[in-house]
Amino acid sequence: MSTNTPLRIGLVGVGRIGRMHAEIIARDVPGAELTMVHDVVPELAHQVAARLGVEAAGSPAELVASERVDAIGICSSTDTHVEIIELAAAAGKAVMCEKPLSRSLAEVDRAVELVESSGIAFMTGFNRRFDPGHQAVHDAIRDGSIGAVHLTRISSRDPELPSLDYLRVSGGLFVDMAIHDFDMARYIAGPVVQVYAQGEVLIDSAIGDAGDIDTAVTVLTHANRSVTVIDNSRLATYGYDQRVEAFGSRGMASSDNRRLHNAEVTDASGTRQQPLMRFFIDRYAEAYRREWFAFVDYVRGGGPSPVTVRDGRAPVVIAGAASESMRRGAPVEVDVALG
Repeated sequence: MSTNTPLRIGLVGVGRIGRMHAEIIARDVPGAELTMVHDVVPELAHQVAARLGVEAAGSPAELVASERVDAIGICSSTDTHVEIIELAAAAGKAVMCEKPLSRSLAEVDRAVELVESSGIAFMTGFNRRFDPGHQAVHDAIRDGSIGAVHLTRISSRDPELPSLDYLRVSGGLFVDMAIHDFDMARYIAGPVVQVYAQGEVLIDSAIGDAGDIDTAVTVLTHANRSVTVIDNSRLATYGYDQRVEAFGSRGMASSDNRRLHNAEVTDASGTRQQPLMRFFIDRYAEAYRREWFAFVDYVRGGGPSPVTVRDGRAPVVIAGAASESMRRGAPVEVDVALG
C-alpha cells in the first residue's frame, strides 16, 4: 500500500471501547480514515456513524466486504472475534483485534490458523504495550540499561466492581482482567514456563456466587529464570492502580500511576496530591492512540506485527494455567513455545 494512501478502516463494535477507537481513528491517526462502523445494536452504529460522518454497515460481513474498507478493527464482544477474523482472512484484509482473541483456547487456535494460513496483516490489541511508561521499562531491559532482569512486579487494581451480569460471561478474573498483565509480563521479561496462582473472594460474596474471584496473586517463572509477581484486585477505592517495575542486575525501571494532574500542594498540614485516574480509557488514552499509529505503520509499511496473533494466544494459555493452578494449589508448567 502506498504511504500516501490513507488506510481505510472499518470498525466492528461501537460500544464503550469501540466508540473510543472510532473517535481515535477518525480524528487522531495520520494516514488512517474511518470509513464504516457496525454494531449489533443498529441504532448505536447509526449514531456513531452520523457523529463521525461515516457509513453504518448492516452486518460484519457487509463491512468486511466493502470496497471502502482496507482493514478491520474488531471491538465487538469476545465471542464474535474469531468469526470476524475468519471473514477478514477470507477477504485478505488486515485486522486489529481487541483482546482477548477468545475465551476458548480452541477458538484462539482457530484464529491463529486463519491468520497464518491467509497471511493477512494482524495485530492483537494489547494497548498497554504502547503506554510510554510501560514501554520505557521494556526498553530499559532490551537496551541493557538495568542489566539482566531478575524480578518483575505488576499491580493491576480496578476502581470499581464490574457488574454481576458481566462477570457471569467474562471468563473470570484471569481471562478478562489479568490477561493484560500476563501479556505485560511476557513483554517485559519474555516467555513464561511456569504459573502459580492463588485467588480469593474478599470483596463481595456475590462474585464468588457468580463463579469468579476478586483478588489474586500470580507468580510467573520465565524461560530466562526471572520471576514476575502480579497482584490483581477488582476494587481499589482510591482509583485505577496500574504499576510495573523491573529489577535487574544493574538497576531498576518502573512505570507508575497517572493522576488527574501532577500538582502538589504543601502546607503546615502536609502534602496533598490529586487522586489517581479512575477510568481505563483516561489512563491509557495515549497508549490507545499509539497503538493505532503502530497498526497503520505496520499495515502500510510491512514488516513484523507489533503484537502478533501468537502474542494474543500466549496470555490465554497463561490464564488457563493460572485457573488450573488455583484449583490444584500447585504450580503448572507451560510450554515455552506457547507461553
